[in-house]
Amino acid sequence: MNVLRIILAIFLPPVAALLTVGLGLHFWLIILLTIFFFVPGMIHALWLVVRKAGRTPTVPGLET
Repeated sequence: MNVLRIILAIFLPPVAALLTVGLGLHFWLIILLTIFFFVPGMIHALWLVVRKAGRTPTVPGLET
């Protein structure tokens, strides 16, 4: 799934942001960056996807 998100971040940055963080601040920021300057929107979307992929989800009560 992460490879798909990286490919989407390159070609459709808002879609990758939507799948990664939902309709939050980063999504709207990427919309603006992509509308005005495509490359910064792409870079920010790639950063979001890679940053989110490096984190492992934590389950409360199951910390080791």
